[in-house]
Amino acid sequence: MARMHSHKRGKSGSTRPLLSAPPAWSLTDKKAIERLILELHEDGNSTAMIGTILRDKHAVPDVRMALGGKRVGQVLKEQGVERTFPEDMMNLMRKALCLIDHLGTNHKDIHNTRQLELCEAKIRRLARYYRGSGTLAEEWEYKRDKLRLIVE
Repeated sequence: MARMHSHKRGKSGSTRPLLSAPPAWSLTDKKAIERLILELHEDGNSTAMIGTILRDKHAVPDVRMALGGKRVGQVLKEQGVERTFPEDMMNLMRKALCLIDHLGTNHKDIHNTRQLELCEAKIRRLARYYRGSGTLAEEWEYKRDKLRLIVE
């Protein structure tokens, strides 16, 4: 599969081993894992970071396998803890904000001007998807001047 905004191919990565049950050495108590997920979320970690911490520090190699098919975001949603914007969209908005700040001091940086345009195109594309799936409000629209209020 090729990359979205270049003509290069993507990097190949490793695949997980095909397992039907969690290993014997791993933590498989569902309530304990859900409690850890809530604690890590209250500390301000993102869902991706929660999965990494559970893997590295708490011996949970695969959260979905341990929780019977539920993801970290689904556990947070069931507990009533949900963010207003999806994590991938918020990361793109933070990146766009950093590029806007950079271009404020470096007006002639045409390469990063192009990267800002590409980043904003991805945000608009994701917004269209999330509006269609009901995650975002129908009237929500990306505006560069209101971006700082959303991210901070």
